[in-house]
Order: sequence, then structure tokens, then C-alpha cells
Amino acid sequence: MTRVVDIHAHMLVPEVEALVADRPEWRAALRETATASGPESAAHNAVLFRDEYLPKLTDVDVRIAAMDAMGVDVQALSISPTQYYYWADPDLARDIAARANEHIAAACEKMPERFVGLAAVPLQHPKLAAEMLTHAVTELGFRGCQVSTRVASWELADRRFDPFWRAAEEAGAVVFIHPLGCTLAERVNRWYLVNVIGQPIETTIALSHLIFGGTLDRHPGLRLCAAHGGGYLPSYFGRTDHGHAVRPEAQTTRRRPSEYRDQIWVDSLVYTGSGLTHLVREMGADRVVIGTDYPFDMGEADPLARIAEADLTEAEREQIRGLNARHLLRIE
Repeated sequence: MTRVVDIHAHMLVPEVEALVADRPEWRAALRETATASGPESAAHNAVLFRDEYLPKLTDVDVRIAAMDAMGVDVQALSISPTQYYYWADPDLARDIAARANEHIAAACEKMPERFVGLAAVPLQHPKLAAEMLTHAVTELGFRGCQVSTRVASWELADRRFDPFWRAAEEAGAVVFIHPLGCTLAERVNRWYLVNVIGQPIETTIALSHLIFGGTLDRHPGLRLCAAHGGGYLPSYFGRTDHGHAVRPEAQTTRRRPSEYRDQIWVDSLVYTGSGLTHLVREMGADRVVIGTDYPFDMGEADPLARIAEADLTEAEREQIRGLNARHLLRIE
């Protein structure tokens, strides 16, 4: 049986928190996040972070024990999305990404058989992000990077990000797309809808922009992996293709939207065996990788059980357990 690889696992970097702790933008971002999730969710998240998440995000021994309990052999480490800090100016942004990447690289160097790295990049400064991604891949051994679904008011398909996408393509880096919050504001600020339905919506929008906005046409070698099962896009490729066929303003791509699946992978975080069966049927077994969202409560503590419950062949299960991720992340 192949080694089990989890592409969706987060770390918190204390050195980054020290860099931003006295910045008013940091306090403003905390208030904005609390408002977006609503008072009940914000209060509960604060307790969870203090009592449960923090040791799991920062203590490697706790992490290894959790991986062993889940049956995960290798994690691709990425920062907690709460540490994107896209408000930072170029100097601070460079320091944030450098500290985060040094921290992740040290964990990977200490335990190369258990960890590979996905870099932090200051995407609000695209040329700097391109430079730091290239350095992380070529000098630090990272396999790619993690970015959000939107940067300030800019969609990922905005042409200002072309230098970053070009660097990712040239480096052969996987770009793991993971949202932070949701732009639907007060419509999802109750019942934790900001995460429950909001984050998959953000991923759906981001992927749709990258397809219709021409990013995947301009950079055919790009390799994207989307969190949370790719949002709702895999379930709506039929509608997306239909819109492309009948609406002239949507005919912006060289191929049908569904044909861009050859540049997109998605994680398995859909919670049920039947959901995973559907995801594989829509994306193909070679486009799905394990994602646990460690250590958060919206994650999956037993990914292998979900794979076992799905209506898949054993060959398809092996692909999802690790073969796909080994190829995507270049794990020997």
C-alpha cells in the first residue's frame, strides 16, 4: 500500500505573530474576522484556538501523534490562513513570508519522511510573491505554495498577478488555493455559515475566475489544488459548460470549462463516502487527493474511513490515498 499523503494541513508560526502583534492593521483584521463570522462563532473560535488548536498548530510531537492516529504518513505543511496578512506593506510582507517559510522548512528538514512544505507568499505584491515562491522551491525544497481565493479587492485572475502565475508555472509549483472567510458579509454571519457554505463559495468563484479570466489558458502548465473538494464547481461543471456554450460573453476560453480539470486537483474534504464517490466521478480519480484541514473542527479526523466508504475501485482508493499527491508534490 502506498504512503498516505495529506495535502491540507496547517501550521501556526509564532515568529509571524510576533512580527504583526503591534500593528493596528492586525487588530483591525481580527475585528473584521470576528464581525464576518458573527459573535457566537467568534467567541467559540477563540476558545477552540486557545484550548485545542494552538498546541496542534505549533507542537510537532502533537502533530505526529495525530498523523499516526489518522493513518497519515506525510503532511504538506502550510500556514494557517489566518496568517496570510495580505494587508502588509512590502517590507513586512517579505519578513512574514520569510519567517513562515523558515519555520516550515525547519520542520521538513528535521522530519523529511513526514513533512513537505507549501510556502507562504505575499500575493498582495505579485512580483515579490513570484520571487519568494521561486526561492522557496529552488532553494528551500518547497513543493509549491498556499494562497487565498482573493487578495483585497482583486480576483486571482487579475492580470496584476501574471508574474506570480508565470513563476509558479516555471517552477513546477503546485498552488494550493484555500479561502479565508467569505465576501458575502452579513448574509453568512450566523450559524458559522461563513465557513460551512461561505468558504466553498469563495473557492468556486476563484476557480471560475481563473478559468474564464484566461489564467489557465495563459499558463497551461499551472498545477492548482483547491481545498474543500474544490467548492461547488465540480458539481456544476455541467451548468458551467452550458453557460459557456450559450452565452457569448462567457466564451472567453480556448476549451470548455470542464476541460480545465487537467490543471486542477481537489482535496477529499467532503465528509461522506457518497460525497467522495460523487467528487471522484466528476473530477476523475486522478484529480483527488487527501485533505484533512488539520487541526480545525471543520476538518476530517479519519480520511481513510471516508475513502473506504466510497464506491471506488481499489486502484482509485490507492490514487487518492497517496499516489496522486506523491505525483503532485514530487514525493519520492
